[in-house]
Amino acid sequence: MKCLLTLITALAMTAGFAKAADAPPNIVFILSDDQAYTDYGFMDHPVIKTPNLDKLAARSAVFTRGHVPTALCRPSLATLATGRYAHQHMISGNDPASDLGKNSPGYDALRERLISHFDKQPTLPKLLGEKGYLSHQSGKWWEGSFQRGGFTHGMTRGFPEKGGRHGDDGLKIGREGLQPIYDFVDHAQSEKKPFYLWYSPFMPHTPHTPPERLLAKYRDKVDSLNVAKYYAMCEWFDETCGQLLDYLDQKGLTENTLVYYICDNGWIQDPDSKGYALRSKQSPNEGGTRQPIMLSWPGVIKPGKRDDLVSSIDLMPTLLSAAGARIPENLPGVDLMPLLRDGKKLERDTIYGETFDHDVANVDKPEDSLLFRWVIEGNWKLLLTYDGQLGANYAKTHPRTEKRPQLYDLSADPQENQNLAKDHPEIVKRLADKIAAWWPVTERQVFTEWSDEPKNWK
Repeated sequence: MKCLLTLITALAMTAGFAKAADAPPNIVFILSDDQAYTDYGFMDHPVIKTPNLDKLAARSAVFTRGHVPTALCRPSLATLATGRYAHQHMISGNDPASDLGKNSPGYDALRERLISHFDKQPTLPKLLGEKGYLSHQSGKWWEGSFQRGGFTHGMTRGFPEKGGRHGDDGLKIGREGLQPIYDFVDHAQSEKKPFYLWYSPFMPHTPHTPPERLLAKYRDKVDSLNVAKYYAMCEWFDETCGQLLDYLDQKGLTENTLVYYICDNGWIQDPDSKGYALRSKQSPNEGGTRQPIMLSWPGVIKPGKRDDLVSSIDLMPTLLSAAGARIPENLPGVDLMPLLRDGKKLERDTIYGETFDHDVANVDKPEDSLLFRWVIEGNWKLLLTYDGQLGANYAKTHPRTEKRPQLYDLSADPQENQNLAKDHPEIVKRLADKIAAWWPVTERQVFTEWSDEPKNWK
């Protein structure tokens, strides 16, 4: 009987793979906006309730040590759309620096030039379009209109339209229901086309304005009203995810839909203000860059929690592989599909990241705004601090109080409180060499452990 069950299971899995090969999966992307990696039920948060994402996690491969290379929304989203690091796609910050002439015709020209770098990249929607996919954008989107990103359908008018910056009309999604998504899914079904859906609501992002019914659940569980509002926003966002996933289920689409999930960057709520605390958003610390990554495709992707080091750069080749679409040459990420199918361990043990100022000092040269580069190898994490131009926005929220190299053992110190650089100079040197080989920086200088003044690291 045991052998018979094993044979039946094997045949079922084979059938699942045949289904995937015969019909490309629908692909649904769920992107949270400003949420810490800890702030989910499936990540064992003691207070926040996320039952719908917990349900998704139960049927997903969950990479609990996922990361984004850049902990700021615009460059993070550009990486998700292109599969490249910010220094490659050239979208290093949210806006050109205001001292370059904000509200002037010249400033608008800089905004256009920044988007033009993105135009040169083969985006995920464009590549899926080559395979016959229809695609829909909703929520956050910075790079002009949805059409400019390669989507066939969408909500964002984008720059240079009035109010076009980071989503405009698209920011209604989630907070004001999901009808545009439902309409698109129905349209794709009527056209008998596979579809790609970009669901990136302005949630739990500020303004933290949750329904009172949800805020009431958290008022007495924490000492800060600001924290209670943020927690309630996380649950409100989770509700909208449940509405989306339930709709797919009602339409009989769950079995042949690959759902993937991540957040653009971390957020640690400041209990004394409406903003975020240090070492979260915009920061190279784990509170800014670490994000769980989930991928679900019933019958194809093996569910379970995994501790492999993965990055959002891995999602582009993985999704194109799942769809049987063309994968551009020289993408820095790894196609995870073979591992997702059989549950094997990822052999790569190193990932990289970079932090730039919120405001772009030079739209043609990301290096001019470079503040940090970092690497994680196993459980070792090294942060290097650079002398890039520091705008007023970042200076207020992330003063470079520790300029010299920071080395942390994440297994013993996940909060990165104990800098071990002085105790392990050989590890600092080895990891610094890895960073230099990953992305050679030619003009910016790094602060070393020997001096508070910047010096080139040789």
